[in-house]
Amino acid sequence: MSKGLHTAAMAVRDFIKDYFNGFWDYETPKMMVIKNKPLGVIYRAVQFLVITYFIWYVFISQKAYQESETHPESSVYTTMRGKAVHGDDVLDNVEYAHPPEGVDVISTILRREFTYDQKQGTCPEHFSVDNANCTTDADCLPGLPNFDSHGIRTGRCVQYHNYTFKTCEIMAWCPIEEYAVVREPPLVEAINFTVFIRNSIHFPKFKVLRVNVQSPPGMKTKKYLKRCHYHKEKAPYCPIFRLGYIANEARENFTELCSTGGVIGVFINWDCNLDLDPSHCKPTYTFRRLDLRKDLADSGYYYRFAKYYDKNGVESRTLIKAFGIRLDIIVHGQAGKFSVVPTIISTVTALTSVGICSIICDWIMLTFIDKDEVYSERKFDEISKEEPTDTIFTEFSFISSYGSNHSDLSDGVPL
Repeated sequence: MSKGLHTAAMAVRDFIKDYFNGFWDYETPKMMVIKNKPLGVIYRAVQFLVITYFIWYVFISQKAYQESETHPESSVYTTMRGKAVHGDDVLDNVEYAHPPEGVDVISTILRREFTYDQKQGTCPEHFSVDNANCTTDADCLPGLPNFDSHGIRTGRCVQYHNYTFKTCEIMAWCPIEEYAVVREPPLVEAINFTVFIRNSIHFPKFKVLRVNVQSPPGMKTKKYLKRCHYHKEKAPYCPIFRLGYIANEARENFTELCSTGGVIGVFINWDCNLDLDPSHCKPTYTFRRLDLRKDLADSGYYYRFAKYYDKNGVESRTLIKAFGIRLDIIVHGQAGKFSVVPTIISTVTALTSVGICSIICDWIMLTFIDKDEVYSERKFDEISKEEPTDTIFTEFSFISSYGSNHSDLSDGVPL
């Protein structure tokens, strides 16, 4: 037993000794010329790809030589404008825009459904609600919670208005919406309504403030905004958009939006190269539908609100279900400016990555080309201090004053 422990201890000691001695070894590469055209083509091709990647993608596309800021400070102000004749009424932005002056979210009503003269009382539940149909009072448990219900059950089974079937009675605002709703035609004139979106963005790291509103030289901004509409080329600093233009850019049919409503994202993107004058920092706009698509049952955008009044001493209300377009203003911004530190880091990374070419070609040589192990015999050697000082063809070696650190495998080596 003691002999086995002694052997193990000696093995551990030898391992530690070898590791300690090897830790102080010095490794130096030696250049070896391998005249093999297929391998040379691969080597230059990989070099070309690596260099092209860093020049085109890293430096030109990603601008890795710049210090960047990706979390700017942003402020958004919006307002809706337009007038429309709807039946006998003239509607302005107070009627259809909510809120009339908003921040990063604003909506406009395109279609309304009214339920007039609702009062607190009892009435039959709508037959489309789960378990609302009944034949006796025993089918209607009082106070039974139901998230789809319009009210609280009284426990009675009553006739559904002038129909022959019965439903459970509820305490609610009566009559209920599904029974007494009056639907208005859509506000098709809203296609020409406009929304004004003012966006200010600040890059604190570079102390640069930009605004998406700017009038042409010689014209006051207030006067300019009264007559302009946004155009990518002709009026990039006029952030006034027609609703029809927004729907078209989002690839949506405005008539269908009037029917179901929808949520559209207005994306403002600031991509600023501050190596140039800040006046070149211009916003770009994109539009995309954000809610579920129109072919789904719960798609669209709508909300309910009520107008309360007193009628013959009884509190009454008109319930309004409004369908419309909601605009969510989403701002993205990034800015970059030349800096020495990222330039040095990116350059060193590029130069280091070129070494991948040698690693790949060495692997190809050792794996697929070096059938007789001629290359591997000359590549890997271990030379000690006491050995002769003749010319030594090694990759890892101790080179004396008479040694050579260059090998040419062009002659006499079958590859």
